[in-house]
Amino acid sequence: MGTVSGRPGMQSTGQSPAGRDPKLLDRVREAIRVRHYSRRTERTYVQWIKRFIVFHGIRHPAQMDKTEVSQFLTHLAVVKNVSASTQSQAFNALLFLYKSVLGMDIGFLEGVVRARRPRRLPVVLIPQEVKAVLDQLEGISHLVCILLYGAGLRFLDCLRLRVKDIDFVRNEITVRDGKGNKDRVTMLPARAKEPLEAQLARVRRLHQADLRKGLGRAPLPDALLRKYPNADREWCWQYVFPASTHYTDSVTGVRHRHHVHESVIQKAVHEAVRRAGITKPASCHTFRHSFASHLLENGYDIRTVQELLGHEDVKTTMIYTHVLNKGGRGVRSPADSL
Repeated sequence: MGTVSGRPGMQSTGQSPAGRDPKLLDRVREAIRVRHYSRRTERTYVQWIKRFIVFHGIRHPAQMDKTEVSQFLTHLAVVKNVSASTQSQAFNALLFLYKSVLGMDIGFLEGVVRARRPRRLPVVLIPQEVKAVLDQLEGISHLVCILLYGAGLRFLDCLRLRVKDIDFVRNEITVRDGKGNKDRVTMLPARAKEPLEAQLARVRRLHQADLRKGLGRAPLPDALLRKYPNADREWCWQYVFPASTHYTDSVTGVRHRHHVHESVIQKAVHEAVRRAGITKPASCHTFRHSFASHLLENGYDIRTVQELLGHEDVKTTMIYTHVLNKGGRGVRSPADSL
C-alpha cells in the first residue's frame, strides 16, 4: 500500500527525490515522527491504514469520508469480532490519518456498531502464589518480575527503563513517556536494589565492550538525538535490560542495542507459572494487578495506589477493590454459622 500517493492538489509535508508528492504512508510516518510518537504506535497506525485502504478496494482515503470509516469500523466489530480496545485503536489510527495527514474533518461517526467491552476482573495472585512463581524464575526474568510486582510497573515500561531512571538514593523509579505520554515516579523495592545494582554492573561492562567495538548506541527519541548527536552512546541512556544482540535501525541505518524482547520474559513467566502449579491464567501483567490489590489489602489509600499505578481516573483503580482477598466482598456466609 506504500504506492498510494498524496492527494492531488493538497499541500504535502515534503517532496520525494523525483520532485513528486511523497507517498501517503510516508506522509503518515513523517507526521507521527514529528509528534514524537513511539515506533510501536507508528507501526500500528500504518498497519490499520493499510487495512482500511485494502478493505475499500485500494481507494485513496482522500476520496472517502466518514461513511467508509464507519463501514470499516463496523466490519471489525461485526465480522472480525475484535475487542473494543482493538476497534478504538483502529479508529484512532484513521482519525490521525484524516486530521493530521490529510487535513480533513470527518466529523461525528454515525451508525458504527461498537465492539462490546466485557467487564472482566483482573487476575490477581495471592502473596504465596507470587512467591511460588518468582521462585521458578532466575536472572533478568526474575528481576523484571520483582519490579513488576514490587513497583507496579507496566510490562513495557519496565523493559524500557534507562540507567538514568533508577535512583538508588531516593529509592525511586521514574517512568518516562508512560501510557498517555506521561511521566510518573514509583518506589524502588528494597528487595530489588542489590540485584539491580549487579545487573547495572553487568550492563556497564557490556556497554564498555560495545564502545570498544565502535557500537554502544541505544535508540533515542528523534528530537533528542538531533539535539545531542552523541547522547545515544552515553551510559545514562543505556537500557537497564538490554538485548543480547544488536539490530540495524531501518530509518537511520545505525546499529543499536535495544531492550530485551518482550517474548523472552513472557515465555519465562508462562513456564514459571506452569512449574509453580498455578491454575490461574497469570501473565507478566498479573504482577502489576497483584501489586495494586495487595497495597489496598494492606490498608493503603486508593489515591496513593492510583498515583503509583499512573491511572488518570480513580475509577480505573477501583476495580481492584472487587478482587481483594476477602471472599464475597468481606460478607460472612450464613452457612459458616451452622
